[in-house]
Amino acid sequence: MSHGNARTTLHGRLLIVQRYRQGWRQAHIAAAMGISRRCVAKWVGRFTSEGVAGLQDRSSRPHRMPARTSRSVEAQVVELRRRERRGRDWIAAELGVPARTVSRILVRHELPHLAMLDPMTGVLIRASKTTAVRYERDRPGELVHMDVKKLGRIPDGGGWKAYGRASGSIQRDRSTIVGFDYVHSLVDDHSRLAYSEILPDEKGPTCAAFLIRGIAYFAAHGITRIERLITDNAWAYRYSLRTLCAELGITQKFIRPHCPWQNGKVERLNRTLMAEWAYRQPFTTNAQRTAALAPGSSTTTLNAVTAHSKDNPRPADCHQPDGRVHLVGKIPVGRPFSWDGDRAMPTDLAGVLDQLAVDVGDH
Repeated sequence: MSHGNARTTLHGRLLIVQRYRQGWRQAHIAAAMGISRRCVAKWVGRFTSEGVAGLQDRSSRPHRMPARTSRSVEAQVVELRRRERRGRDWIAAELGVPARTVSRILVRHELPHLAMLDPMTGVLIRASKTTAVRYERDRPGELVHMDVKKLGRIPDGGGWKAYGRASGSIQRDRSTIVGFDYVHSLVDDHSRLAYSEILPDEKGPTCAAFLIRGIAYFAAHGITRIERLITDNAWAYRYSLRTLCAELGITQKFIRPHCPWQNGKVERLNRTLMAEWAYRQPFTTNAQRTAALAPGSSTTTLNAVTAHSKDNPRPADCHQPDGRVHLVGKIPVGRPFSWDGDRAMPTDLAGVLDQLAVDVGDH
C-alpha cells in the first residue's frame, strides 16, 4: 500500500503510462520520476495486460495458501465461539489448533470480543466504562488484590436460574432459609496467580484467616514476599487486617470509595468465576456448586443450607492470564508454613489464628 508522498501513487503510475504512450523511453521516464527502470517496466506491463485496473494497489496476500486452516475447522471455531462464548485459548485447546489461528479466524468472521457481549445471554452490548491506561507490577508479590464476592446459595432441587422465573421463587416462602456464600479471592497483580475460598461470612477474623492461607499458598508457589495489599474500604479490610499486615510487613492500600475498577484485577476474577463456574451450568444443590469450585479436594457431608464450615473451607486456586479458570485441589488448612520475607513469619498457623481471634474478635 503506497503512502501519500510516494512517487508511484495511482496518479504517478498514470503519469508513467502517459509518458510511455507519448513515446518516452523507459530509461528517461525512470530518470525523470526518480525510480528504477524495473519499476517503470512493471507498471507499463500491468497497464498493457489489465488496463487502468492493473494500476490499483493489490493485496500482499499470496495466491495460494497450502497450510491454511480448513473450512471445516473454521466452522467449528465459529460455532464454538457463538455457542459457548469462550476465549481463544479454550477454543484452541478444544480443537487442537494454535490460539493465534483462532484469533485470526474470529477476526476474519468479524465476531466481537467477549468483553462486548453480555456474559449470560451473549447479546452485543457496550461497556459503560473503558480502561484507557493499563498497568502491571514489575514483579510477583509487589501488589496483591483481595476481594469478596457475595453469592446466593442454591436451595435443594435448584433455583429459578435452573428452571426459570415461572417456576416461582423460594423467597416467597419465609420458612425456607437459603442465605449466602462468600467467595474470598486473592490475586497477584503481576503473575495473575489467584487463590479463592468459599467461606460462611466476610467478618474480620474470617478475612484475616483467609489472607494467611492465601499467603501460605503464594509462598508455596514461589511468591515469598508480599509488599502491598489493595482492597476496598470494607470494615473487615480496613481494621481487622491492620495488625496482621503490620506483623508481616505488608503495606495496605485502599481504593477510592465507589471506584471498584481500581481493584480491577480481582474484580475481573470474580466475573470469571461467575461465568466459568457459578453460572456455567445449572446446579441442583449448593453442595454440588461448592464442590465444583475445588475439584479433587476432600469430600465431607454437606447439606443445602451449610455447604461448608470454618474448619473445612472449600478453596480453589487458579492461574488465568488467558481469562480461563484453571482449578486444582485444596491446601490443608492446618499445614504449618515458613515465611521468607524481611520479617519473621510465625510457623505455627494455629497460634496466629488464635491471636487474630483475640485482636479482631470485636470486628
